[in-house]
Amino acid sequence: MKNNLKKIGHRFIDFVCKFYKGVKNYFKHNLLFLTYVLVCLIDGFLLRFFTVKNYMAISPILADFAVIVFFGAFGYLFKRKHRFKYYMVLTIIFTLTCVINSAYYSNYVSFTSFSLLATSIQIFGVGDALNTIIEIKDFSYILAPIILILVNKNFKNTSFYDNVSNYKKGRTVFLKTVLVAAIALGFFMSTVTGTDISRLYKQWNREYVVMKFGIYTYQGNDLIASLKPQISPLFGYDKAAKEVREYYEEYPSAVSDNKYTNKYKDYNVIVIHAESIQNYLLNTEINGKVIAPNLKRLSEEGLYFSNFYAQESVGTSSDTEFTFSTSLLPASNGTVFVSYWDREYISIQKLLKEKGYYTFSMHANKGNFWNREVMHKNLGYDKFYNYTSAYQINDEDIIGLGLNDKSFFTQSVEILKNINNEHEKWYGLSIMLTNHTPFEGLEDVTDLDLTYHYTKTDENGQSVDVVNDYLKNKTLGRYFTTAHYADEAIGQFVQQLDEAGLLENTVLVIYGDHDAKIKRAEYDYYYNYNPETDSKYSKDDPNYDEFTKYKYELNRKVPFIIWSKNNQIRKEIKEVMGTYDVLPTIGNMLGIHSDYALGHDIFSIDENFVVFPNGSWVTNKMYYDNQSGQGTLINENDSISAEYIKKYTDRAETEVTISNDIIVHDLIKKARESEEVLKENENG
Repeated sequence: MKNNLKKIGHRFIDFVCKFYKGVKNYFKHNLLFLTYVLVCLIDGFLLRFFTVKNYMAISPILADFAVIVFFGAFGYLFKRKHRFKYYMVLTIIFTLTCVINSAYYSNYVSFTSFSLLATSIQIFGVGDALNTIIEIKDFSYILAPIILILVNKNFKNTSFYDNVSNYKKGRTVFLKTVLVAAIALGFFMSTVTGTDISRLYKQWNREYVVMKFGIYTYQGNDLIASLKPQISPLFGYDKAAKEVREYYEEYPSAVSDNKYTNKYKDYNVIVIHAESIQNYLLNTEINGKVIAPNLKRLSEEGLYFSNFYAQESVGTSSDTEFTFSTSLLPASNGTVFVSYWDREYISIQKLLKEKGYYTFSMHANKGNFWNREVMHKNLGYDKFYNYTSAYQINDEDIIGLGLNDKSFFTQSVEILKNINNEHEKWYGLSIMLTNHTPFEGLEDVTDLDLTYHYTKTDENGQSVDVVNDYLKNKTLGRYFTTAHYADEAIGQFVQQLDEAGLLENTVLVIYGDHDAKIKRAEYDYYYNYNPETDSKYSKDDPNYDEFTKYKYELNRKVPFIIWSKNNQIRKEIKEVMGTYDVLPTIGNMLGIHSDYALGHDIFSIDENFVVFPNGSWVTNKMYYDNQSGQGTLINENDSISAEYIKKYTDRAETEVTISNDIIVHDLIKKARESEEVLKENENG
């Protein structure tokens, strides 16, 4: 018995020794490969640490590991002198993936897409200043290639540096390494559900995909998904067409008359696309001055929708333009303006053209930005007045990113005068620019005083007046300044329109295209700021009121105002509403209708519901975060059942899918072609 135990003990010790020797030998001969795997894995971990916060989850670690090891395995097929170059290229690719997504998430609370590469230079060059995009944390990823370089430099001449020299031996190591990746993938797949696979395929909940599949799988899948405009129409058409048909049979976009029907029929329409204007600005005062007094006045004189949400995705402003015009949601991958510009859509502009309207858009930016020059034509605009074709831009008129809003509106009035003389009815869109991130160039221009004034007692018992201007160097402070200027420009525009006689038979429609994308931490600091100590209240202080992620989401509301000088409707609408509700709502007032609208006429529905492109949703009772599977009550006194949550969660997923199917498969065009064939057969 004792001899048997000794034999077992010796065998176990022998196994441990061999295993240790094997591991030690592997590390000695594969140092470069292991360094590559480790630094790329750490980058993926850091990305999730800085964004979705699920850095302890095992699933994305396994997924990242499988991807990194699989691609790394091919390094063993190279000669030793080329192996470092291969791993360096991979490391740079993975590093850039993390840097770009980290910076993008910080500014847009989403992950970027390959389909945006066509406009990415414009987004960073025209949309943001580099110093507001890149933060210190984003440089942490760059350590990965630096460490790989150091390992290569210090160990490439030693005997234990990746000692795989001939192709046959390298192929064996390659196959074994691929096997390791496959095993890791197998463990990962055991954690995946059918719902997870569905979300990966649909890609509309990007945060969830990264949380479950890791950043590298997400980006690889996104690369494939970015080819959907060319590939998807070839697959799944029959299923998509059937689902869309059944959806509209269950939820028809019906016309329902109400007291606002045809209220503004045959009126001219001026739409103001108010860049980055959020709703809370209308009721926020600093030193007794309202940040957006002109918008506040217009909201009090017209129809004011105070619970209105933008439904944009990675396409930001262009997504809102699309949803506003068509009552469809943004595309799940990429942007409609860039990736799906060649589809057929029913839009406000086309419907009004059928009623004899001249339709046009105005923007003092380059026409090719967001592919507007092409997409505006497809939406039904007769002409796009832009930076190169219609506006004079002098150096003194430049504020921030381009022509300032006041000069833009002044020149636009002259354009409108000519249009009004030449056309009986017209519809025009004016896209603002100055209040665009990074919110710079107006620090000394507006009369908005951002300083805190207070009195304190000094050590001698004397009262001392103190001025604190902490907001001056904050993004939020700069935003207040540029928003105040944009509001002044809108007030000036309305006055100039009135003086030119252009408001007599005109309805003015104003909407915020999206929130300012300012980080929640800045709002939390602002709302909990103690000017006397020049610091934020501690969480233990009775004055502290945490600006939670739910407060942040609800605070992203934007204004929506319908105003007319001679046919005013003074009313505040508190029903929750989204951008896709615009076409049905103002369409009813103008006498137009789309059978493919996903939204609703807000005056013909008892309880509305707004779905966001990532599957989250909001009603008058609840905001639900589809990423976390949790929500918050709008009114703490309300009670919500599990059935209520399931009902709207299912409906949200359905609407996202239906809208995407219409866009990807060009179903409106194909439905009309089928209708024409049926008519020909009937007449034949």
